[in-house]
Amino acid sequence: MKAGFPYAVFAAIFFSICVWAEDPPSISVKGLFKNAVVIVVNGRQHYLKAGDTTPEGVTLVSASSKGAVIEIDGKRESVNLSRQIGASYSAPTEKIVRLSRQHNGHFFGSVRINGHSTQVLVDTGASSVVLNSRVASQIGIKYQKGIVTRVATAQGVTRGFQVNLRSVAMGDITVKNVAAIVLEGEYPLDVLLGNTFLSKVDMRVEGGVMILQSKY
Repeated sequence: MKAGFPYAVFAAIFFSICVWAEDPPSISVKGLFKNAVVIVVNGRQHYLKAGDTTPEGVTLVSASSKGAVIEIDGKRESVNLSRQIGASYSAPTEKIVRLSRQHNGHFFGSVRINGHSTQVLVDTGASSVVLNSRVASQIGIKYQKGIVTRVATAQGVTRGFQVNLRSVAMGDITVKNVAAIVLEGEYPLDVLLGNTFLSKVDMRVEGGVMILQSKY
């Protein structure tokens, strides 16, 4: 042993190696998915994507619905689903909403603003969620308490109120504390779902379908 190397440290390392060699980790699989797995290591459950490693040192190399390849201490092993515990597990669902393009080229959808349902027009050119005072009153927004502002619209300059919405939800996607503007009168006819909501989600258009996906 090298002079000066603490015996207690050497003994601890030696003991850890012996324990690992004699007691390899107990591993069972609860769920198999494409490039992901739910695995239990020494009684602790983990959701791993390909390349992820558990605190116990188990790395997921690859996975499919038929089985997975894991790596432990540089050695690769194939593991299969344990039917005894796997049947009750369901994979985490992705929070995705799909909207079809309408005949006028726009995308419309249904949202819940502060828990109240209403229809919206997705407007990537609007910096904020915008709704008229009639709709705001119908869904219980006390916009008169908001900050007064002047807003230029297609109908001219009108008075608006800056408010904060507790939540805006579309399908399974929920964004909290969303800034909005309430305009006095009937404009806009449709609630505009602007960038104070859209900037909080991932958005793309594929084949005439707008796909919104939660970032969280």
